[in-house]
Amino acid sequence: MTINQALISVSDKTGIVELAQGLRQFGVTILSTGGTAKLLKNVGVDVTEVSDYTGFPEMLDGRVKTLHPKIHAGILAQKELPAHMIAMEKMSLPTIELVVVNLYPFGQTVAKDNCSLEDAIESIDIGGSTMIRAAAKNYKNVAVVTDPEDYTSIMNEMKSTSCTVSQEHRFQLACKAFSHTAAYDSVISNYLTSINSDGQHKSFPAYLNLNFRIAQNLRYGENPHQKAAFYRDLTPAVPGSLANYTQLQGKELSYNNIADADAAWECVKTFDLPACVIVKHANPCGVAVANTLLVAYKMAFATDPTSAFGGIIAFNRKLNGATAEAVIKQFVEVVIVPEITRKAKHILARKTNVRVLILPLKGGSNTLDFKRVGGGLLVQAPDNLNIAVDHLKVVTRVQPTQQELQDLLFAWRVAKFVKSNAIVFCVNGQTLGIGAGQMSRVDSARIAAIKAQNSKLTLVSSVVASDAFFPFRDGLDVVVQAGAKAIIQPGGSLRDEEVIAAADEQGVAMMFTSVRHFRH
Repeated sequence: MTINQALISVSDKTGIVELAQGLRQFGVTILSTGGTAKLLKNVGVDVTEVSDYTGFPEMLDGRVKTLHPKIHAGILAQKELPAHMIAMEKMSLPTIELVVVNLYPFGQTVAKDNCSLEDAIESIDIGGSTMIRAAAKNYKNVAVVTDPEDYTSIMNEMKSTSCTVSQEHRFQLACKAFSHTAAYDSVISNYLTSINSDGQHKSFPAYLNLNFRIAQNLRYGENPHQKAAFYRDLTPAVPGSLANYTQLQGKELSYNNIADADAAWECVKTFDLPACVIVKHANPCGVAVANTLLVAYKMAFATDPTSAFGGIIAFNRKLNGATAEAVIKQFVEVVIVPEITRKAKHILARKTNVRVLILPLKGGSNTLDFKRVGGGLLVQAPDNLNIAVDHLKVVTRVQPTQQELQDLLFAWRVAKFVKSNAIVFCVNGQTLGIGAGQMSRVDSARIAAIKAQNSKLTLVSSVVASDAFFPFRDGLDVVVQAGAKAIIQPGGSLRDEEVIAAADEQGVAMMFTSVRHFRH
């Protein structure tokens, strides 16, 4: 299909001048609107404004400009149907073979703190969406481009094929265009159904529309008999989220790699000091903070060397050569860092199968967490609440020392990322034993103590974090008998007084947070 006439109307003007200049070199007639037409004229591109083309002026503050039969007949005419072409000739309507349109930035508008409902409504694109859908529907006769990244491929094909675009290319562009308008409409729906008519926000949208684009097909899912793929969120990506990774080296990521990498990265980026987090099967098996990355790694690894085998390692500082040298001595699946030195890069390159991911460290968490259940979807705000010292309550006669207090806060932060029921022993910014995912809290306490013993780590004078309250004193007795001198837990059990009495009886300190951190 030869491109004779193009319509260009874009909100995002990235690369549009170069595209228009290229089209004019091919002799393509260009129609344009408003700001786009003005920009192109200012750089010397010959364009015809849509209002001049239709003989109908823009009106209603720009709400009506491309909604005209001369535009939409030109886009929707099917050249293979004689009746269509006779009708076009009778009305002297030229066809339009290329539509280059992207939409008002609705998502960016409503993301602003001071966005009003009126601002949001005015950012809803009508004419643009209509042209995109019309062109995509008639892809056999029209190429529709909604993404500036596709400008180069269009120009390259037109150069090599005497100003034509293949049907296969037009079909792919149409698929992308319909996905573009679907995502756009879903953002509008999510926003409008999450507010009242006065613009005040409710808790969650009444209709939740999710938009993800496939990033890669995976070899398999959690198990080899399960098919799997990784999708990236089409809404503005949260800086620092795992989906923004750049893979430096190594084999393709697996389903389990990505899930575990997310757990490790979300945990490590919460620490201010140089930190290392090692994750195995979605649970931290070693976490530490120190003055240097190398020391943090050695401390985290010492927590549970057996579980660290084949684990995911995340750092919150630039990876240096000394730390990289230590890391490659163990079997590791994935290393995640915000930056990497040239020396460290060369060292890791010795292990060609190790996947190395680079991620920006700064950024918040996802706005919503999802969990699929049969026939439905559980949605919640992320668990990103950090407890300040002045929100803690000492409930025992014994007060924690300043060092114990710092370790309690460290242990509490780690416990948030451990599957419930979670028990975490720590000392001096290092995890010593982690009990995770047990049906009873006392079993998690026993497992955490056993793991420390297996790693030849003493629990004498350690501290313990429990992600939820102790329902009975037995769990507290286990951690104290193992050597703990201070405990942090939410409180809130019917037997709190019994547990507090047990702590006083054994001369240990205990603090309540009044917040729990279940992780299922």
